[in-house]
Amino acid sequence: MSSIASRYGFPDTVELTHLRYVRHIARCENMTEAARQLGVSQPTLSNAVRLLEGRLGATLFLRGPRGVTPTESGRLLARAADEVLAVLQQADESLRDVESAPSGHFTVGYHHAFGAIFLPQLMRELPERAPGLELSLWEGIGPRVIDAVIDRTVHFGVDTTSGASSRPHPDLVSVPMFRDVVCVVTSKHRLPASAPLFHVPRIPPSARVVAALQATGHVGGRVMSCGDLELVKSLVASGAGLGVLPWRVASRDPGSAIRLLDPRLPFEVDVGCLFYRADLHRTRAAMLLRDELVRRGQQLDAVPMPCGVGPIRRSTRTVRP
Repeated sequence: MSSIASRYGFPDTVELTHLRYVRHIARCENMTEAARQLGVSQPTLSNAVRLLEGRLGATLFLRGPRGVTPTESGRLLARAADEVLAVLQQADESLRDVESAPSGHFTVGYHHAFGAIFLPQLMRELPERAPGLELSLWEGIGPRVIDAVIDRTVHFGVDTTSGASSRPHPDLVSVPMFRDVVCVVTSKHRLPASAPLFHVPRIPPSARVVAALQATGHVGGRVMSCGDLELVKSLVASGAGLGVLPWRVASRDPGSAIRLLDPRLPFEVDVGCLFYRADLHRTRAAMLLRDELVRRGQQLDAVPMPCGVGPIRRSTRTVRP
């Protein structure tokens, strides 16, 4: 922009205040009246015009006994001032809307296993509670949700603390929302002592539960790896064997036949969190969505958990390396 200005002789040092002065003087054709409307002294206005004429190398106004008359250069600059100041006024109003309006479009990422738990009620209530918010949904597996937050693919992510450990980042903020229990589950079917145990080894709490079961001699059959929690759930529900599952996944469906095998067996506590970047553009709409996501998490936290696990303590923290 400066190179263009230099090419045509328009100095970079012309101030918006001077453009306002020119506009008012051209409208009033009277220095005293223009100074009154602008709230400055007449000498201040006259000095500013002389300075601007010197910088531009042009005569802007012709002085006479009854006031001033804009020259062709003065009229041209006054029209340009009108356009520039109108654009700035429009930009100011648009910025205010972006910053303060309770509306906007956001992308929420979620761990595929928790989407069916977290999202239905949120999506049902959000249009009434915050009608100006529009959401796009992004599904990920394991640490990909955290990566999507860090890489700004999504504005907010819902995952567990076990997923966050894969890629710590100094600007990653986590808001604990609800607890879950990764435990051994079974179904109403009668199983032999040698029934296999299904689990998803890439999920750290699941792997730790299996290791604890093996260390204490509680595994009677084969330990079989699966790639998906929903597959483990289907296998357990069908009576194919036992499973290691987050309790919220295992018990999500009303009337589910899946139940806790034994509260005395090893289990792991995992925490569902809301993740976002510390440098998130904190518009009113963004903060409104953040609060709605946390509110939904707190609703889940009110659901009782097995194994004597209670609600979480409310806090907000930054996940650091």
